[in-house]
Amino acid sequence: MQIVWRALATGLFISYLPPLVFKYKKNTGAGFLGTLWAMPLVLIFPQDAMLYLIAMLAFWVFAVIVCKKVQFKGYEGHDNPKIVIDEMAGYVTAMAFLPRTWPYMLAAFVLFRTFDTLKPGPVKTFDRMQNAFGVVFDDVAGGLMTNILIQLFIIFIVKG
Repeated sequence: MQIVWRALATGLFISYLPPLVFKYKKNTGAGFLGTLWAMPLVLIFPQDAMLYLIAMLAFWVFAVIVCKKVQFKGYEGHDNPKIVIDEMAGYVTAMAFLPRTWPYMLAAFVLFRTFDTLKPGPVKTFDRMQNAFGVVFDDVAGGLMTNILIQLFIIFIVKG
């Protein structure tokens, strides 16, 4: 069963690819690939806003459960870099209630990766939690911050 948890946590093992290419690097790009992997996931989420919200909340719970269950040999920390389901949850959050067009998807990608890397305010608070909830919700917080910024852009610039 552990192989199933590992497959889910690593985005069907996508996070294993960067270390094979970029040996001896601390930041291998697994989070980048996990976020990239979430883009098609967003496209298959429901179009209806309420159904999207329900699916997103269910995905958050699912991601926390997966992070709680997955184990990696030789890694003691709570937030293994191979885990990318948290980035997927964060990007799904970033795209909630936004148009699913390439400009918005790209803007959400860039902003979300920035918040995930820099870990401002609420993101850092969740990142400090030493449990599965913290693993997922630092990315959800980054996704929420991304979403709010893009929503404000739409309100004040696009609709002006």
